[in-house]
Amino acid sequence: MTVAVYQGVDGAYSQLVADHYLRARAIDAQTLGVPSYRAVAAAVAGLRAEVGAIPIENAIGGTVREAYDLVAEFALVPLEEVLWRTDHRLLGVRGAALEGVREVLAHPLVIAECGKFLGGLARARAIPCEDTGVAAREVARGGNPTIAALAPAAAAQMYDLIELAANCADDPRAYSRFLIVRAAHLREGGPLEQVAPAARRKTSLIFSLKDAPGALARCLQHLAQGGVNVSKLESKPRLGHGTEHTFYADLDGDIADAAVATALAAIKRDAKTLVVLGSYDAHAGAPIGANDGPVRATVERIAETRHVRQPSVFPDAALPRVSRGARPEGSTLQIGGVRIGDGEFVIVAGPCSVESREQILATAHAVERRGAVMLRGGAFKPRTSPYAFQGLGWDGVALLAEAGRATGMPTVSEVMTIDQVERMASQIDVLQIGARNMQNFDLLKAVGRTGHPVLLKRGLSATLDELLGAAEYILAEGNPNVILCERGIRTFETATRNTLDLSAVPVLRERSHLPVLVDPSHGVGVRRWIAPLCRAAKAVGAHGLLVEVHPNPAEAKSDKDQALTFDDFAEIVADLERIPIAGPVTQR
Repeated sequence: MTVAVYQGVDGAYSQLVADHYLRARAIDAQTLGVPSYRAVAAAVAGLRAEVGAIPIENAIGGTVREAYDLVAEFALVPLEEVLWRTDHRLLGVRGAALEGVREVLAHPLVIAECGKFLGGLARARAIPCEDTGVAAREVARGGNPTIAALAPAAAAQMYDLIELAANCADDPRAYSRFLIVRAAHLREGGPLEQVAPAARRKTSLIFSLKDAPGALARCLQHLAQGGVNVSKLESKPRLGHGTEHTFYADLDGDIADAAVATALAAIKRDAKTLVVLGSYDAHAGAPIGANDGPVRATVERIAETRHVRQPSVFPDAALPRVSRGARPEGSTLQIGGVRIGDGEFVIVAGPCSVESREQILATAHAVERRGAVMLRGGAFKPRTSPYAFQGLGWDGVALLAEAGRATGMPTVSEVMTIDQVERMASQIDVLQIGARNMQNFDLLKAVGRTGHPVLLKRGLSATLDELLGAAEYILAEGNPNVILCERGIRTFETATRNTLDLSAVPVLRERSHLPVLVDPSHGVGVRRWIAPLCRAAKAVGAHGLLVEVHPNPAEAKSDKDQALTFDDFAEIVADLERIPIAGPVTQR
């Protein structure tokens, strides 16, 4: 599972903090970027991640109140604080020069921290973006030497950028403060069970008071009488309560300390509301900086495991999240009760198109009884002819979802446009990107932002570099749940519908940690040749198959020549039992 989540993409300061936290505990596991602080909190509270890294304070911008509020709302438990020096570098593509920069992408707080430096770039303007990782990634993607990013040094290695200027912050002491948080209940057997508290602790709380003279002074007096130091106190208007305010406070000490416990009990009597977020390890020493050992180790780890360059036909083909080096042990996806990854061989079966309720239910029950573990079916069909059957649309989606519920199988269906993504994700378990949309980059970004499992098919004439590049688009948006699919490519050969490139399977498994399925139905297009290709796909190391099955292939509204009968499918599944599952890839 994902162990640490953060807001943003690789290269964001939050990602460096999360990576540092794991490394300090010798936990070699995946970090995952998500779109928002709320998504971080939800992932941790929902036990989809062990911990989250959330910024709670900036030396210039002040308190990140949303982070405090989310810790309270999701009842998260703070584990420790991390002070991270925000050492900003100006990064550009190879060949860029400082004097040629006209636009600088940066997080708004970074722009504030680098005001003097940006003011010295008389011909450049600053453009706010979501985080430092996004800034660096977009500069790398664009390849424009006049556009640069303010980001940490680690981002240069991740995105193959060069450093145009260092020491860009107005004050070299600028830093941000992060909290590492976990759910209220630890996952049994998780990596955090044996973590012991540090000697120096802090406690954070949120409280509100009556709007009356001396109310705040009385609360602070309770702390002073107990000898409890208040290291931070900020306020904001309390929504819906006129002149009342909510206060955010950090105290030195643990709630288990008698002095702290006594002071909090007294505050509770005087306050209108009091939420104690919890006690956590205080940061020891100065903020961690880019020239300190822990950061250097983090950068080295990123360079070693996340930025593996492969030979490519296009120049910006670094694949920091897709490459095998990012997860040498390989990725395993859990979709409902189905595991896809090394040690597993799954069969996804169903009709090319959902044609009616009777057809999809009959097919679903038939393939489930005969060995399928996931159900496929097209509702939106991209067809070469505008007059061919285009699918039932949303009615087909509803019918496929019903068939999935009836059999307990997760469902797979193709999404064709950005405006379909959110609605499709609410009903279908795996979003398929078809061959014709493999390089629809806006669509790839859209499915990437959902976090939903994605089945990515190889394009009709796509190289493996291009397939992996398309997968990188999805993972770069923070979605690690991607399955690659070889479905045949267009060559000079006309004896079969396409040329099923089974050599792609070992290549993809060596180059990427993502699971690989094979679709022999589209690969060959002829029913009687599908069985031997199924055997070959399993033998060569595929993690599973995607095959088309229909109650009556002769009457199928699409792809009738390649649709299997129920008996055909049963024979193939039985035949596959004789072939062992391929073992894990060994890095050479």
